[in-house]
Amino acid sequence: MTTVLITGARGFIGRNLAARLSTLLTGSAGVPPALSRLSLLDIENTDAEWQEALSQAEVIFHLAGINRPKSVEEFETGNAGLTEWICDTLRTQGRKPKIVMSSSIQAALDNPYGVSKRKGEEALVAFGRETGAPVSIYRLKNVFGKWCRPNYNSVTATFCHNIAHDLPLSISDPANGIDLIYVDDIVAAFLEELSNSATGPESCYAQDSIPSTQITLGDLAGRIQSFHEMRSSLRVPDFSVRFNQCLYATYLSYLEPARQEYGLDIKSDPRGSLAEFIKSQYFGQVFVSRTHPGITRGNHYHHTKTEKFFVIEGDALIRMRHIDSDEVVEFQVRGDAYRVVDIPPGHTHSIKNIGTGEMIALFWASEIFDPDRPDTYFLEV
Repeated sequence: MTTVLITGARGFIGRNLAARLSTLLTGSAGVPPALSRLSLLDIENTDAEWQEALSQAEVIFHLAGINRPKSVEEFETGNAGLTEWICDTLRTQGRKPKIVMSSSIQAALDNPYGVSKRKGEEALVAFGRETGAPVSIYRLKNVFGKWCRPNYNSVTATFCHNIAHDLPLSISDPANGIDLIYVDDIVAAFLEELSNSATGPESCYAQDSIPSTQITLGDLAGRIQSFHEMRSSLRVPDFSVRFNQCLYATYLSYLEPARQEYGLDIKSDPRGSLAEFIKSQYFGQVFVSRTHPGITRGNHYHHTKTEKFFVIEGDALIRMRHIDSDEVVEFQVRGDAYRVVDIPPGHTHSIKNIGTGEMIALFWASEIFDPDRPDTYFLEV
């Protein structure tokens, strides 16, 4: 059981870390409790509250800092000065908890922000060298993920916010590259620190343990724009690429609640209705249909395209036969049975509603329908 303190708990990374640590505190989602206490501090807390939390913490995630000050002097007080004060307070208290600090790759630069972050690192390294306290410093790159403030210091957050709200983007050079780190990967690395006892200034820089993605600004904007257009195009990206998963999750977090619902293009005729749901060059497409009693759909075959039929509600008779055979195979399926029927190529097939109510079915096809190359040929079963 560990007592943990997060400074800058209301910031972007702090909120994400606090949300994950709260599951360890409560033992929710089947996770055994690993924390005895979680303290959250930010700029509105008093000095007394800071000192009280510092006196009890066994692990400190020091995430507080300044990157958009009203004056340049605030860099020094909000970054180097705050870290020095924390170290001095711990010295006075005679304590040496583990400290995990979020810094920036700009600490290698000589601009006012970079200098202030580097001084904070040096203060922490000196504290670790003097007391033997375990220290880990992460020089983070461009972090993205849910809850990051747009139009502040994250181009990803700004792109996601503007595209989600149909606002224009300003891109000076689409070919410019950027290194991105996903906030959940930072949180995962921080959680590992709870059991990592590495000490000493020689081993304190740990940022290389977090994966990053290089991408151009033009590519970044294009991917987010494609997410925005998904509700009309229905095309999803290649989610086997984890970066796409993370970026899409980030984009969705910027949608207003009223924009989180959308309709599909419904095609209706005397048989019932049909609507495409999602499609991708990587897995084909999914569509859903409602069919009136006694109605048959299909009576066609494909040479390469394959399908899966899944009746969700109602009763159906699925029939198929090889196009070079007279033998018909039949499957009678019910919505409450959760049965799937595979449709191989070269087999003409049909599905009929044999119930008294509407039949609802979900269909998957191995390729997106192309009206110029439909690979669909009419033939009665």
